[in-house]
Amino acid sequence: MADTIKILTAEQESELRRPIDDYVGGIQEQINALRKDGTDRVVEIQSNLDNLKRDRIYTPQEKEARRVQLRTELEKAKSVEAGNKDQIAKLIADAENYLKAHFNSDYYQVVAASCAQEKVQAQEKYQATVAKLEKDHQATVAKLTDAQEIKDEKYVHKNRLFDAKMQLAKDLQDVKDRRHAAFDHQYHLLDLLRMSKFTFTESMSQRWENYRYSFNLRNFLLRNGLYLAIAVIFIALCIITPIVKNVHLLTVNNVLNILQQASPRMFLALGVAGLILLAGTDLSIGRMVGMGMTAATIVMHQGVNTGGVFGHIFDFTGLPVLVRVILALVVCIVLCTIFTTIAGFFTAKFKMHPFISTMANMLVIFGMVTYATKGVSFGAIESSIPSMIIPKIGTFPTIILWAVAAVAIVWFIWNKTTFGKNLYAVGGNPEAASVSGISVFKVTVGAFIMAGILYGFGSWLECIRMFGSGSAAYGQGWEMDAIAACVVGGVSFTGGIGKISGVVTGVFIFTALTYSLTTLGIDANLQFVFSGIIILVAVMLDCLKYVQKK
Repeated sequence: MADTIKILTAEQESELRRPIDDYVGGIQEQINALRKDGTDRVVEIQSNLDNLKRDRIYTPQEKEARRVQLRTELEKAKSVEAGNKDQIAKLIADAENYLKAHFNSDYYQVVAASCAQEKVQAQEKYQATVAKLEKDHQATVAKLTDAQEIKDEKYVHKNRLFDAKMQLAKDLQDVKDRRHAAFDHQYHLLDLLRMSKFTFTESMSQRWENYRYSFNLRNFLLRNGLYLAIAVIFIALCIITPIVKNVHLLTVNNVLNILQQASPRMFLALGVAGLILLAGTDLSIGRMVGMGMTAATIVMHQGVNTGGVFGHIFDFTGLPVLVRVILALVVCIVLCTIFTTIAGFFTAKFKMHPFISTMANMLVIFGMVTYATKGVSFGAIESSIPSMIIPKIGTFPTIILWAVAAVAIVWFIWNKTTFGKNLYAVGGNPEAASVSGISVFKVTVGAFIMAGILYGFGSWLECIRMFGSGSAAYGQGWEMDAIAACVVGGVSFTGGIGKISGVVTGVFIFTALTYSLTTLGIDANLQFVFSGIIILVAVMLDCLKYVQKK
């Protein structure tokens, strides 16, 4: 009986809240009266001034006269606002003190206790319903002899159990909504009192409550299950490695090494992420890295090149080092952009799948570079270049700053430009984007061009990081790492879904995992197995999210 009394009806809950609403409401009326000719009038006049700038009805002279009048009224309203400021502050403080003294103890805690009891009651009701359904089902089946009738009864019973489960979910959601509404009422009152101004603690409290209210375990696991699994694997590696190899993974030096290795790969992942956002991909990334590394090494080579291109030996030693560095960057970007533009053109113009157009690029680039250079490595670049472009400040490798700059620029393009918005639109639904006036051709080719620029930068940086050694075979398999990083980071192959933060996370995850497995002494071939499993799970979770969305 005591448990039953704890459960409040809607009328009882309203009665509990009435004294609070009456007290705070009375104060709110006083504040509204004080704000009428002050704050409210200031907001109204400022709005009128903003509208006046865009108003084309008045002549310039009339506009200026109206502006002077409004500014005079604004000063008067601000004077009233300043005069009432202290009185309003006292009234707000009075209301806040009353809420602190009465809201939780007199209202919210009682409602929360009632909701907890309602939840228990809903569970008990469900269990009783299931027990009754099972009993009725067994009694009905016992009377039946026909196999088809028994099968039909089982089907009906299954549906009734499902209905009972849905009713439980509805009851629990109603309880959840009621508790959340009770919690939120206090902030609704504060919102009116302070005109939407909250303290940091209050804002965090609301965010936490909203997270709890909207939390769904299944959706959480779909979004973060892979990250949790990888975190568990990484923690296990951190524990195992000191025991097996007597080496600690979580050191500052190791973290900096991981970031340094991830930096050139970040450019590649950011480039292909834009193509995946269009529901495409790029299989030629690794070969572009090899081409860029070869071209950059030739330009920045230490002394006269030992190898030739189509039989011609290049000598750039007559140029200043800085000019050679810039020239190498331009050559890398131009070469990569030419090939990505070709793939983008065929993809956009002939509706060719990027898998085909980029695979063709991959074959052409590898064959051409290998034939031109006879597959030889071009040796080292000038020893002064790495310290000039990516010097170390103490133990900090500044190559990381290049990656940070790339992330910031691509984030800005994706989120703050018309091209970025069009990229999401075309990736989500190209037909709808085309109908709304967006050029699908230009957006597609633009995404490929941006990818080529990023590939060029990435291969140039990798050349400097590795002191040259460019060859056509360099970068083999890097396309898989870049694509996998995007998929793990949540860039969906269904198109139109993805964030730069996800790409960054994916690159760090794969680089850290590879570094950890290498440190542990795991064979490089087995590392492909780990990568393959991670990719498979990532795409599976992405497909589950897509199916659930549909």
